[in-house]
Parts: sequence; C-alpha cells; structure tokens
Amino acid sequence: MKATIYHNPKCSKSRETMKILETEQIKPDIILYLKKAMSGNEIRNLLNLLSCKPHEIIRKKEFSLLGLGIDLLDDNLVIETIVKHPIVLERPIVIINNRAVIGRPPSNVYSIIDK
Repeated sequence: MKATIYHNPKCSKSRETMKILETEQIKPDIILYLKKAMSGNEIRNLLNLLSCKPHEIIRKKEFSLLGLGIDLLDDNLVIETIVKHPIVLERPIVIINNRAVIGRPPSNVYSIIDK
C-alpha cells in the first residue's frame, strides 16, 4: 500500500495521525513540508486528490497571524501563498492509494484505509 503524509512533527494532530498509521501497520513516506518547499503543481495535485479548493486547505489562524490579506477566492494567489508560507497549509494531509484526506480530526484517515 502506497502512503504519504505531509507531516509537521510539532503538530499534535499530525502526530496522532502518524500513530494511527503505525497502528494500522502503514509506513508512509513522510514529507516534512515545512522544511522541503512544495511547488504549485504539488499543491494542485493535493487539491485534486482532496477534491477541494485552495481556501479549504489553509489554516485561517496562521493566515491571519501572518497578516496575509489576500483574496481567498483567487485560487492561484492562495496556492502561491501556500508555496511561500507553507505554515498556512492545513495538516496533516495523508494520501493512500491515490486517495487523500486532511487528518483533522486524525480519525479522518480511516476513511481512506482499505480494510
């Protein structure tokens, strides 16, 4: 089973999601997205797998704390902002067999785990 997690080790929800994956004996590729810059295309791929719009994968609080007063309806601008400020990306994001989910709450990951 191919699995990937966009992980922030400092985030409790991300750590909880990792524990679920471990319990389910899933060893994901771990992408530390705060250390390794993501491209716009990578974000677009995540959006496609999640079936959502860019404004749905941002953390509104971090967005506000950074003073980013951009139009959240401008998809390209939101993607550009995620590339420049990856801290605004909602986390964790888990991909298993080309299906993705945001792990908030962490139990969301069960929806893409094949039993």
